[in-house]
Amino acid sequence: MPVNEMPMDPYFALWAFIIAMVATPGPANMLLMTAGAQQGYLRTLPFIGGLLVGKLMLNIALAFGLMKLLESSPGIADIFVFASAGYMAYLALRNWTPPSAQSAQNRFSFWTGAIVHPLSPKTWMMATLALSQFGEGFSTDWERIVIVPLSFLIAQLFFHSLWCLAGAALSRALDQSLIVHRALILLTLGVIVWAVMQ
Repeated sequence: MPVNEMPMDPYFALWAFIIAMVATPGPANMLLMTAGAQQGYLRTLPFIGGLLVGKLMLNIALAFGLMKLLESSPGIADIFVFASAGYMAYLALRNWTPPSAQSAQNRFSFWTGAIVHPLSPKTWMMATLALSQFGEGFSTDWERIVIVPLSFLIAQLFFHSLWCLAGAALSRALDQSLIVHRALILLTLGVIVWAVMQ
């Protein structure tokens, strides 16, 4: 059945799921808020770009068979949980010093962003569910392989930008307070610990 004749239900279900997953607070979104507060939106664009590329590559890899590897080796998920938590905590804590005193090395960059989603267990879970549960509603594998990753990409671009802009606005509203920066870092660490315990 051609895409334009396909009922919209699979698209609606997929998008409702993606929006619920991408828009809600999680370790990556809290990092984005922290980055926005510390660097501003424009300086955080490379980090956002890294997040988008990392997630897109993961979605494509899962669509082309990486999901089967995970199903055959469930212990890999535990490794990702702790590696992800450690890496995200490192990203948050290395920015503990005031933003004005940070070196360019401590900035949230494209490469630091590119590895966040491939290490995130939440990302693996939502990508796997989107492909296996919601992607099954599409009439061809090609639609699933193209539509699911591109849908995530569009939603991430919008919502990741919103989280980053919220952090930048909060920092501006409170005159770039060191207390706000450190509170966001602690909040990010709290979300990371909560995610690991799930």
